[in-house]
Amino acid sequence: MMIDWNKNPLIPAIAQDADTDEILMLAYMNEESYALTLSTGYAHYFSRSRQRLWKKGESSNHTQEIVDILLDCDADTLILKINQDGVACHTGRKSCFFTSVLQDKIILNKEVDIDKIYSIVDTLYHTILERKSALSDQKSWTKKLLDDKTLLLTKIREEAEELSVAIDDESDTQVIYEAADLFYHSLVGLASRGISPDRVKQELGRRFGTSGIVEKEGRN
Repeated sequence: MMIDWNKNPLIPAIAQDADTDEILMLAYMNEESYALTLSTGYAHYFSRSRQRLWKKGESSNHTQEIVDILLDCDADTLILKINQDGVACHTGRKSCFFTSVLQDKIILNKEVDIDKIYSIVDTLYHTILERKSALSDQKSWTKKLLDDKTLLLTKIREEAEELSVAIDDESDTQVIYEAADLFYHSLVGLASRGISPDRVKQELGRRFGTSGIVEKEGRN
């Protein structure tokens, strides 16, 4: 049985521990990431938030070695039987499934210090995503921003203005402080739209070496 990539250009891929059968994570594959997985023996996925291919563990080195690949009866879902090196979840937990709905609590502790794995940008973005999916009674400034679009947009405009003022007429320390505020609120804005900062990095990479004037003239 073959996967019909024209009918299903993106299919779910469930990563399962080959020894314990524990479900570790769910990601998605397209035809290219599937081919890379088969040819390399390590799990590759297509990130919907980053809009690009990624090898599991490319940043953390917590790779997934393929033991077997199971295709379901409709040929549109995969189970990857894997040997997990390190942890599967970007939060530092063994599995991405660590929140019990019925128990109303987190049931898995972090096993890895993610600050030592990811850049501060990735760590902060992942933390924001955790707040986004947090239980409704959990209070935080990030959660408040995510739940109130008007407040979020107001804060982004406010922080941009404060940074402009600081650059014009305040100390270097204040400029750094205001830039950090704007950067944080911008990341919350990206998270509210489900846009990974990796896509901003990709756009900056696309523009690199191109005149700003030429780049602007080329926009639609």
